Amino acid sequence: MVKLIIGSHVSYTQNMGLLGCVKEALNYGANTFMFYTGAPQNTIRGKIDEELTKKAHELMKTNGIDIKNVVIHAPYIINLANNKDEDKMNFSINFLKQELKRAETLGINKVILHPGSHVGLGVNQGITNIINGLNQVLDVPNGPIICLETMAGKGTEIGQTFKQLKAIIDGVKNNHRLLVCLDTCHLNDAGYDLTDFDKLLSEFDHIIGLDKIGCIHINDSKNPVSSHKDRHENIGFGTLGFENIIKIIYQDKLKEVPKILETPYVSINGGKDRTYAPYKHEITMIKQKKFNPNLLNDIRDDYNKL
Repeated sequence: MVKLIIGSHVSYTQNMGLLGCVKEALNYGANTFMFYTGAPQNTIRGKIDEELTKKAHELMKTNGIDIKNVVIHAPYIINLANNKDEDKMNFSINFLKQELKRAETLGINKVILHPGSHVGLGVNQGITNIINGLNQVLDVPNGPIICLETMAGKGTEIGQTFKQLKAIIDGVKNNHRLLVCLDTCHLNDAGYDLTDFDKLLSEFDHIIGLDKIGCIHINDSKNPVSSHKDRHENIGFGTLGFENIIKIIYQDKLKEVPKILETPYVSINGGKDRTYAPYKHEITMIKQKKFNPNLLNDIRDDYNKL
């Protein structure tokens, strides 16, 4: 029997590196996690501490975290779909190459990437640009895998349909280094019906293939289907609902795929104080398969006890 592979986004700081990520994940009761190697909004990156990385690997092994289920998320500012500015396009390509090298140094084999936004160039040209960019990034047969994330279709985002992702994958030479990251909120907001997840998986299997699913972002949505908004909600408090999400998480065909929570932090005192991570409580709910309608208040109570 395969154990549920569940975790969340955690923080990577320069002073704690990968070790801090592992400790945070364990505190949430997780057995996997996702992190950015620096702020997601910029490309400022510090040196990787080899000793901290070694300790992180040892702590993972001791606590049953399989490193092959751990993922890195590339920063949002990488955009391979828009080549209007050649310098910006080259920067995106070169920085993504650096992120893959950082992943390799850390021992992580999967890097999640937003495909990009065409910004007025049109979907077809955007897809062509992404293919050209990925062919330069994945120019050798070996190395970390890129997981293309399903997108909500906000603005001029590419990747809101399985067919768009299929076109990208087919155009990349070393596409054995490409997988897909399903995002439940994004799928809903893009127009996919997650109340019949078996049907959705059958469609994905027909177009791309289930063996290409490398990760799942587990998020409820603040918006109805086809809203193209991309606004995450805490598990069970959005339009997807707890029961639907549990069915997705425990789908037998995806039992070996890591599931990562990216749900919103909970504000304390109406947002006047700092926000608090919900992941320990949400992971408990998921493991118990029982919705806690008082989740947000319980999180606030825990914070106030600190």
